[in-house]
Amino acid sequence: MHYQAIENKILSSGIFDQWLTEIRPEINKLVFTNGCFDVIHKGHITYLARAADMGSHFMVALNTDKSVKRLKGESRPLQDELSRALIMASFEFVDYVVLFDEDTPSRLIDMVVPDVLVKGGDYEPRDIVGYNTVVNAGGEVKTIEFLSGHSSSQIINKLI
Repeated sequence: MHYQAIENKILSSGIFDQWLTEIRPEINKLVFTNGCFDVIHKGHITYLARAADMGSHFMVALNTDKSVKRLKGESRPLQDELSRALIMASFEFVDYVVLFDEDTPSRLIDMVVPDVLVKGGDYEPRDIVGYNTVVNAGGEVKTIEFLSGHSSSQIINKLI
């Protein structure tokens, strides 16, 4: 029962299309973020929970395995996309998880048009992919400061 509820948060391509037409119009404040989220750590949890607090529903877009390899190299991801999606969907504050195969979620953001687009504090809002789509639709683009001392690269380097 719990596992099925987690799986139901992951929007496959066919379900995503249905979600766009039937559910998205009913959501009044959708928050959207994206990333690889290969090795989940305290910094991710803090970031994601704070992002989720910015709206009524929270969508996390995950890079597919192919996309992660292009962005981070052949040794990544450490966890496959289904595992990463299940972990992300298991968080109570995450409502939807969707995978994207491109290097950026630009096309996905154009389709979803979130009310709030969130990225980490290492970005300037105007430089965030999807900024124009969200702002032109009347939405907000926000950044959240990173929790210092927590990064996937640090964890991976300790293991090597």
